[in-house]
Amino acid sequence: MNSAQTDQKNPLSGRVALVTGASSGIGRAVSLALAREGAEILAVGRKADALAEAVAAARALSDATGFLIDLSAPDAIQPLVKHLEKDARGLDILVHCAGLFHQDLMRDARLEDFDAQYAVNVRAPYLLTKALLPMLAAARGQIVFMNSSVGLAAKRAEIGQYGATKHALRAIADSLREEVNPKGIRVLSLYLGRTATPMQQSLYRTEGKDYHPKTLIQPEDVASVVVQALMLPGTAEITDISMRPMQKS
Repeated sequence: MNSAQTDQKNPLSGRVALVTGASSGIGRAVSLALAREGAEILAVGRKADALAEAVAAARALSDATGFLIDLSAPDAIQPLVKHLEKDARGLDILVHCAGLFHQDLMRDARLEDFDAQYAVNVRAPYLLTKALLPMLAAARGQIVFMNSSVGLAAKRAEIGQYGATKHALRAIADSLREEVNPKGIRVLSLYLGRTATPMQQSLYRTEGKDYHPKTLIQPEDVASVVVQALMLPGTAEITDISMRPMQKS
């Protein structure tokens, strides 16, 4: 069977996909879902043990390489970018799943927390996307920004900092789409409600609420949507998807 036939059956087979936040939660689920479709996974995470486990799970399905990177560090992405520039296979898919969340009323919120969220939620995806745009343009690739429902409306008193970073990420994605669509690059934003991830579990603990993950969106639900969107024929583009738990709290 030739490559053209293979691509018709599975358009993600053989594609190179970089996923940030791949150590756990949504990023891990997306990495495994893409690997299951035959994509080669470049998994970025900041927790060594969790990243190693996620990469091992992906390798059982496809080729996978882990990159231990703290995206909040100013020059953290440079080794990764240099690695990709030397790799003749290039890059087809970039999925931004890494995120940081602090919540507090403005009167109590710390500027240090705001800066930390900006570094991971806004600056890192902006810099990484900017650095990898030439490769993505060459591949007529795809970019996915994992956003939040608060990126559409920040109507809770304690989420001003986090909401501001997610609104910024939405602006980056929307503007980027207008820039790169003529080059054949598709840009998708997902606006997620509460999802069963370690970050969400920590949030429930902070709020003093019982955590019932089965009532929330599952990471695998998100990964399924991402994969289906990425497999869409090149004649169309999905720009924005909103997801929320079926069971309302």
